[in-house]
Amino acid sequence: MEKTPNDKFREARHRTASSANPKECLSRRELADQANAWIWERHHTKRELDGSYIGKLEQGVIRWPNTLCREAFRVILGVSKDSELGFVNARARYYRAVVKLDDVKRRKLFENATALGVSGLVLRTPMAALLETSEPTPIPARVGASDIEHIRSAKQVFLSWSFTYGGGLVRDAVMAHVRWLARVLDESTYPDQLRPKLFSAVGDLADTAGFIVLDAGADEEARRVFSFALGCAEQAEDWLLRAEVLSDMTGHAIRTGRPDEGLTLAELALVRPDRLTATVLAKLHTDRAFALVTMRRVQETLRAIGTADEHFAHSTPDNDPPFMAYYNADVHAGYTGRRLADLAILGRDPGEATDRLTAAAITYARPRAMCLAKLASLTMATGDPLQAVAIGHEALEAVGSIHSRLAADELRDLYRYAAAHQQLEEVEHLRQRIATLVGTENP
Repeated sequence: MEKTPNDKFREARHRTASSANPKECLSRRELADQANAWIWERHHTKRELDGSYIGKLEQGVIRWPNTLCREAFRVILGVSKDSELGFVNARARYYRAVVKLDDVKRRKLFENATALGVSGLVLRTPMAALLETSEPTPIPARVGASDIEHIRSAKQVFLSWSFTYGGGLVRDAVMAHVRWLARVLDESTYPDQLRPKLFSAVGDLADTAGFIVLDAGADEEARRVFSFALGCAEQAEDWLLRAEVLSDMTGHAIRTGRPDEGLTLAELALVRPDRLTATVLAKLHTDRAFALVTMRRVQETLRAIGTADEHFAHSTPDNDPPFMAYYNADVHAGYTGRRLADLAILGRDPGEATDRLTAAAITYARPRAMCLAKLASLTMATGDPLQAVAIGHEALEAVGSIHSRLAADELRDLYRYAAAHQQLEEVEHLRQRIATLVGTENP
């Protein structure tokens, strides 16, 4: 979106004489230094504003500096209101429009508040309005190494929440953080040597956000977030993160009915295997297997799984990037076991798929539920339906109250495979539980 220059702020600077040379106007650098000094003297808070930050204010890139910066600028430039410097809090204006009450309702609200006290006010106010804020989270003027570590820590928190509770309950929180970080990349300054690490950290968190959004069922938003994450990885020239993002984009394409595109993305991730670790290569070849089995290319799927196994046998966790820490032996068994289960449903012997899915001792709720549901579907299609019922109930218990589109889809598959044995009371009971929990059709 095109930015509108902040002429009021620029003109106010031009009207203010330089302390070094009164015949000249205040320079951007001088204004930044004076603001830093004023904030420190009045509030004992360190700010590292520079000429680049002042330029972004004048260009309209930043429209609403934080409270201390606005206060300093008003004093230095000799104005009494933020509006005189062209500062506009667009977010607050938007929220006020959303929750605005008309005059009649407002009068009624205050009448009720007077009669009932504060509790009456709360009861008659939209709950979202109670959390309205006119002060958005400020963007730091400068980013340092500690900020990058905070981003990486936040990613781990969101990833753990997603595995435990599903994407539905985490989506809004992680996307708010990603949007804020996108503004940090645009508006903050940082040393050149930190640029690759910053873009890698933001890209890693954005990739996690993309998967969370996908799990919440928002496919178009997931596509945009993955594209942003890929852009960050390429800006950082981080080949390992690039491969991880393309891996998640592969799964997204396949799950949204585009397996051929998914295969292309997986192949694109493998374009420089010499720059990837054995663990990353194992995952990428498992992605290829996912695309190939979806297209019913049986022999190629088997070869892809074999190649994935070979790479994983040489996996050295100490060589892997931190974002691959989750991909251990249990996860590999679960990933490849689900693809072998797809092959078994197409007619191949189910033994190896059953062994891998059974061996995948995954503790997190969502991936555990997905493995159990796939094992139940496999057993329902190729083995003892009553044994499948027992596994299916275990999968339902693992799902519990998590909000995961991916886990729900696996349970819907089980519902369909169980239809062949619905004359059995136990099977019909399982199908009723699935229908009650997640419905029977993909949304």
